[in-house]
Amino acid sequence: MGSDSDARRIAAGPLPSQLVRSKHAGRHGHRPDPDTDPQSPPPFDPLRLCIFATIALLGWAAGPVALAVFAAVGFAGYWKARRRGLTKSKCYLRDTRLVLAYLGILLAAGLWGIYSMAAQLFGF
Repeated sequence: MGSDSDARRIAAGPLPSQLVRSKHAGRHGHRPDPDTDPQSPPPFDPLRLCIFATIALLGWAAGPVALAVFAAVGFAGYWKARRRGLTKSKCYLRDTRLVLAYLGILLAAGLWGIYSMAAQLFGF
């Protein structure tokens, strides 16, 4: 009976607790201590989350100016790369023409936002 239930568990995939727990963690709730166990891996550092939060903060604080600047820099970089022969990007859109169109739309939206802010501030 044990092998039948083991076979069903393997076919169903890992348990949620097995996905969360480190493969080196041992018993439940135990975390290896790097000071006492030199073989234990260092803890995960979620640096990308901090970077994403910082970019979001800059976007929130600078608004359409940040959008226009980042879109213009991205557009210029992809334009230069495309002129040098890059046709497929690691970007989700893949085709550099689509990436350029997307960045162009973002640049236009940023410039429109800058114009709208200036119109409200200076009344034109």
